[in-house]
Amino acid sequence: MEAEMQENHLKAYGITYWSLDKGYKAQWLLNYQGGSFLIEHNSQLENECKIRGVSYQVISDLQAENILLEISSPSANMEAVLLEKAPKIAVYSPKDKLPWDDAVTMVLTYAEIPFEVIYDEDVLNDKLLLYEWLHLHHEDFTGQYGKFYGSYRSAPWYIDSKKNSEKLAEKLGYEKVSQQKLAVAKKIRDYVIGGGFMFAMCSATDSFDIALAAEGVDIVESMFDGDGSEPDYQSKIDAARTFAFKDFQLERSPIVYEFSSIDMTQKRKIPRTADYFSLMSFSAKWDQVPTMLCQNHTMLVKGFMGQTTSFNRNTIKPTILVMGENKTNSEARYIHGTKGKGMFTFYGGHDPEDYSHRVGDPKTELDLHPNSPGYRLILNNVLFPAAKKKKQKT
Repeated sequence: MEAEMQENHLKAYGITYWSLDKGYKAQWLLNYQGGSFLIEHNSQLENECKIRGVSYQVISDLQAENILLEISSPSANMEAVLLEKAPKIAVYSPKDKLPWDDAVTMVLTYAEIPFEVIYDEDVLNDKLLLYEWLHLHHEDFTGQYGKFYGSYRSAPWYIDSKKNSEKLAEKLGYEKVSQQKLAVAKKIRDYVIGGGFMFAMCSATDSFDIALAAEGVDIVESMFDGDGSEPDYQSKIDAARTFAFKDFQLERSPIVYEFSSIDMTQKRKIPRTADYFSLMSFSAKWDQVPTMLCQNHTMLVKGFMGQTTSFNRNTIKPTILVMGENKTNSEARYIHGTKGKGMFTFYGGHDPEDYSHRVGDPKTELDLHPNSPGYRLILNNVLFPAAKKKKQKT
């Protein structure tokens, strides 16, 4: 999985998932040649690699033993992690696709990793219990329809989306969309607490935490739900309920395309040519979880924009692990934490290979980006639940 050796990094994850699904033995070699995979040899696997354009090497049992011996050395920042089974994957996404693309759906499809699409009704009916891994679609859990009101309130797609959301909320027994979205957020919270793995990108990160913090407080203006927000709502939100964020100020204006001070999009002064973030280095033997999530063939990843591009370091709870950051701009791009028995990862930005994806833009063709480091971080999270984890050091 080194930069110069692997023809298609993204499809290599699909091959590994396919192998686990077929019952073949596999190990993830952390920090070994870019985070390679050691998989039990068989002719069917070789054929799949050839068909999908994935680079591979057939090695002897003795060579494999020597590699594992090298990795086991106390002086080597490497580790071999057993991959136990292919996780069942759910993508939280509206059935009537909105006019932008979801990076996770695209890369799962490209890598040929199977997933199922679920949405609010499924979540409220406890279907999350069927899955080991959940991705949150570019979503607004606050009931403000993505804060698109300022620019798109007259657009047919916005009007239709608002109507459909209101109909669904009524069908599910809620007076307001914000109330229904909060109920969904709480179900997802309980899923994670119970042991699930949750991955979110773009506005699904901060809007999720804001919805939890604002439980019982009306922060939504009249153009969204028919009545005004309650006075002094900022002082009433409770960040103790959130997963990752604290000390944030909500954006009160309904025409500003922003949720809160968590996001750095409007504060960034970085030219596109200099927009990169660095992945952190962790101990593979002691900190296996973040090491797995940061496996890559480069430690420097191109930045990319989104409604929520990156996270203000001052709003991140001290218990949260920053795994990718732009130190110059004091922003976090890629963070991880635990909640109860489960874990979550928040990844800022919308599409790792489309710098400033906008409504109506064409989708990204991943055949043009088979070695994308930014997309590879997504697939680390997809495969992460398959790994047998040992207790981390305290």
